[in-house]
Amino acid sequence: MPPKVTREQLIKMAEKNRLGGAGSMRRKFKAVHRSSAASEIQLQGALKKLGVSPIGDIEEVNLIMSTGTVVHFQNPKVQASIPSNTYVVTGKNETKNLQDMLPTIINQLGTENVEQLKNIAKGFNVAKETADEIPDTESFE
Repeated sequence: MPPKVTREQLIKMAEKNRLGGAGSMRRKFKAVHRSSAASEIQLQGALKKLGVSPIGDIEEVNLIMSTGTVVHFQNPKVQASIPSNTYVVTGKNETKNLQDMLPTIINQLGTENVEQLKNIAKGFNVAKETADEIPDTESFE
């Protein structure tokens, strides 16, 4: 049977584990919190070393992934360094399926996306065939 612990013993154990207050250990160092503005300045410095220059008047950027998803940027800030083949796209983005973007993005697709388009077309054909197989029923009145 475990030994009985009295209320005074519990209070004594709790005092050993307290944080702050009189008699507690002092903090050895102050945690430095860096703002996002400082990291933004460092990023801009690194981009300046690459020699990127801003490109204006770009309304949207679509990054088409091999998984069938599209990373869509609306009114992004685009910077480029043509000699080093480096492009920087910053701004608010959304990740969407290729099917959701299909009518507006069709002119941006290349030959590498043909297989994805075939898979989407097969999906539409399967959905159409299953809709045709639904039998006509009598009225339920």
